[in-house]
Amino acid sequence: MTIRKLWSALAVLAATGGALVAVSPAAQAAPCPGTSGVTVVVDFTALGGAVQTACAPGDPATGLAALTGAGFSYAFLPRQPGFVCRINALPNPCNGAPVTAYWSYWHAQPGGTWAYSTSGASAHDPAPGSVEGWAFGAGQAPSTAP
Repeated sequence: MTIRKLWSALAVLAATGGALVAVSPAAQAAPCPGTSGVTVVVDFTALGGAVQTACAPGDPATGLAALTGAGFSYAFLPRQPGFVCRINALPNPCNGAPVTAYWSYWHAQPGGTWAYSTSGASAHDPAPGSVEGWAFGAGQAPSTAP
């Protein structure tokens, strides 16, 4: 933690009268309740991050629409449209699709098991109440249960 961040944290603590305030990260939302949307899980652990779960409200038409509806950004590989190269600007740089590391795409029902997608995220239509998963690595499922 830098000195500046420490002073900022102390200033907030003083301003709130010493009360602790919990703030959730932007893309760290609770899963969608019931069939109110599609839950999206993105596993950044292979890139030094954490697993993030968010809700894409309503009935997104595609897996990519669910990804953006849940607050995640993505980019395609420049010469391979449709191949997701980055999610939330990771990895950086994106040099293609190495066999050992890519964004794999998964589907599940809450409490079920992950199933590797047999269609691309632009072709799959996730049902409200379902779970979409993305994991960077050699094709392994997200590290958390759906």
